[in-house]
Amino acid sequence: MKVHCINSQSALPIACSDVERLVFSFLRWKQIQADEVTVQLVSKAEITTLHGDFFNDPTPTDCISFPIDSPDDPKSGYTVLGEIFVCPEVAKEYVKEGDPYKEVTLYIIHGLLHLIGYDDIEEVDQRIMRAEEKSAMLYLEGRKEILHA
Repeated sequence: MKVHCINSQSALPIACSDVERLVFSFLRWKQIQADEVTVQLVSKAEITTLHGDFFNDPTPTDCISFPIDSPDDPKSGYTVLGEIFVCPEVAKEYVKEGDPYKEVTLYIIHGLLHLIGYDDIEEVDQRIMRAEEKSAMLYLEGRKEILHA
């Protein structure tokens, strides 16, 4: 599997190798077979533009996901899960005194869950998504796969 990490932000130093390891570990744990996924770490300005362009909401957000191929129903022999955009600056602002790296890890997990078919529009789906996030974070913390400085 190819995990592409593009880091075009400067609010929080994050190594792409750590992002790639996190994504590999999560997808292996969930037993997801795919050929490619992309995670982009972007500035607050860029996530705001994307949010406005694609969701008609020109405000900053933490994570935006664009699923492409379903891991359950590959259209061809090559499966591209999709692309996740994450804003570390939003994470820093949200946690203030907490750990922004742990928050960015959560955003990446949230985006990956969207790519593999989870949703959080309805209340029941939100509960399922939060449970999946919590389970994934516990798993990754146990493996020491949480992002760090």
